[in-house]
Amino acid sequence: MKYYSTNKQAPDASLEEAVVKGLAADKGLFMPYSIKPLSQEFYDSIDTLSFQEIAYRVADAFFGEDIPADTLKQIVYDTLNFDVPLVKVTENIYSLELFHGPTLAFKDVGGRFMARLLGYFIKKEGKKQVNVLVATSGDTGSAVANGFLGVEGIHVYVLYPKGKVSEIQEKQFTTLGQNITALEIDGTFDDCQALVKSAFMDKELNEHLQLTSANSINVARFLPQAFYYFYAYAQLKKATSDKLRATSTVQNDSAALVARSSSFVADSPVICVPSGNFGNITAGLFGKRMGLPVKRFIAANNRNDIFYQYLQTGVYTPRPSIATIANAMDVGDPSNFARVLDLYGGSHAAISAEISGTTYTNEQIAETMRETWKECHYLLDPHGACGFRALKEGLKSGETGVFLETAHPAKFLETVEGIIGETVEIPAKLKAFMQGEKQSLSMTKEFTDFKSYLLSL
Repeated sequence: MKYYSTNKQAPDASLEEAVVKGLAADKGLFMPYSIKPLSQEFYDSIDTLSFQEIAYRVADAFFGEDIPADTLKQIVYDTLNFDVPLVKVTENIYSLELFHGPTLAFKDVGGRFMARLLGYFIKKEGKKQVNVLVATSGDTGSAVANGFLGVEGIHVYVLYPKGKVSEIQEKQFTTLGQNITALEIDGTFDDCQALVKSAFMDKELNEHLQLTSANSINVARFLPQAFYYFYAYAQLKKATSDKLRATSTVQNDSAALVARSSSFVADSPVICVPSGNFGNITAGLFGKRMGLPVKRFIAANNRNDIFYQYLQTGVYTPRPSIATIANAMDVGDPSNFARVLDLYGGSHAAISAEISGTTYTNEQIAETMRETWKECHYLLDPHGACGFRALKEGLKSGETGVFLETAHPAKFLETVEGIIGETVEIPAKLKAFMQGEKQSLSMTKEFTDFKSYLLSL
């Protein structure tokens, strides 16, 4: 499949070119020329399939034209060696727990998939060294670093804002060594992201080094994030079918079961996504274009409410990010907004018809975490709290909501414990990271300094 640039001024690219380059020559983001719908048979039987089986069917629609089936299946199955359970929080709201992977964050899916796909292309073409640049507000860095750790022919440079990620998040990508280098930038996430984008556009750097990105601007990072939306629907459908089956067994009415199951499929869930750089929700929108029965999406924002303001006004006005307790959402100019705009032909009316927005202060986020723990005994991280609150406030009668719990609460230990007033157990995976010694290089936010460093490699 060919990929075009959202800016429409760059040559078309193959999947390999899009993955290796990361960003188009005209500074646009790569988009596939077509989004293939999946068959009704797939949706009818989706609740009988495993996460890996579902993901492979979705991956085949995206990448099947470019990657041998056996290779793609191996990449998918190796990526998804952990579960993504759907957990009931209230009667009509479910949490999709995306924190059961190696770094306990949703980005494990995209990071691990991209590492394996890029590794395949490097081996196929006999490339000697590819340098991956990734900006992070916390979880992207850890997921990408751990996904690429030890992959031959690839060196990862993680750029992160000094003092603006949690200690545990920082430990997950600064203690690894080997082919992972952490660069501590004296600035914000937006500054880190700007450095990465500028590097891709610099002719001298690209003549000197083979550069690519592992942020959600890369198609190999964001497209695999569609996998878990399909799996969420499968779990929700199975849970509903099981409940209906139990009721029908008592009533001995199979016809009623079929009728009510069909009604469920038609009355699709509302999905709420805590939104930062907008790669996650964009992947969900791609899923909907492939036929996934989603009624509508809600983009939950913290005080960095650029997209929320766009929905209200039709005007996109990026601004410097604001530090909040939901730090992974602290993005003042979300890159993937360009993809959302492209997907809907630039129509504000079309975007607003399928996506609504919310915005919450630190105080509101903390209040939601406290109340949900007290009332439901379900522990939210600050990002998931935005998603849960948006559903509580925005669901209509008869609707079922799913929010993405994007990271384990223990990754924000001090914040979470301070809010709920209790000790949070740290998972063994996180404890292991905490034992390592931090290794990072300090750097200004000036591109000249970053460029000089890269040219010295």
